[in-house]
Amino acid sequence: MTDQPGPPGPAPRQALPALPPSGPGPDGGRRVRVLGYNIRSLRDDRRALARVVRACEPDLVCVQESPRYWRPRGQAERLARDTGTVVLSGGGRAAAGPLLLGRPGVEVLAVRDRLLPKTRGLHARGFATAVVRIGGCAPFSVTSCHLSLDETERRTQFEALTGQLAPGEHGVIAGDFNEHPDGPGWRLLAGRLQDAHPTAPWGGTFTSVPDNPYQRIDAVFATPGVRVLACGVPHGLPGVTEADLRAATDHLPVLAVLEIPAP
Repeated sequence: MTDQPGPPGPAPRQALPALPPSGPGPDGGRRVRVLGYNIRSLRDDRRALARVVRACEPDLVCVQESPRYWRPRGQAERLARDTGTVVLSGGGRAAAGPLLLGRPGVEVLAVRDRLLPKTRGLHARGFATAVVRIGGCAPFSVTSCHLSLDETERRTQFEALTGQLAPGEHGVIAGDFNEHPDGPGWRLLAGRLQDAHPTAPWGGTFTSVPDNPYQRIDAVFATPGVRVLACGVPHGLPGVTEADLRAATDHLPVLAVLEIPAP
């Protein structure tokens, strides 16, 4: 009896193309790194999570599932210290979980955190939104969101998301949408904003689950005036290990490099 070959192992990950750094853009705008990350209320390996965030070198971090019930403000501030960032807006009580962090020096011009109408028997939901300016770029809004598992409620939340944007404003929305790209709410949002990963694919596509990624439910969106340079799951980014990605939380992060125009 001859030996039969076993099933093929996972394909090796290809080396990532260089990711544009943050900093001044060629036309007077600003390249900005935005990281979207569901951290599962910090119930997993906090050190691995901090290593992943630091290695991505984000200017802004759109967090989902920040701790909501036990000292949410203190835990948000500890997360900020661990990741070299500061709290900009949102958090446990202000937005029911979504939280915005930013590197020191990000200027907050306004805060638009919003609690959404709650459906009886379902989790409270909200949006963490701040209008910021980084360097000499135009002001822009950034929103972190975590949408409902209930399809009807989720569709209403998708429709409410664009209400976080003022007319004519540049903006970024990042979150855990609990829906696939072919879903009605996702298609609604992608019809109004740029879905950053298919616009400028980089890194990995699927965000859930870390041990066996098979679905894309986390994403970054940007208004049409923002140029998307790269977006995806940072597999293979220097400093980001697969062990840390698996240990940090039950989602994979999405990292986007965006060019915000000049004023």
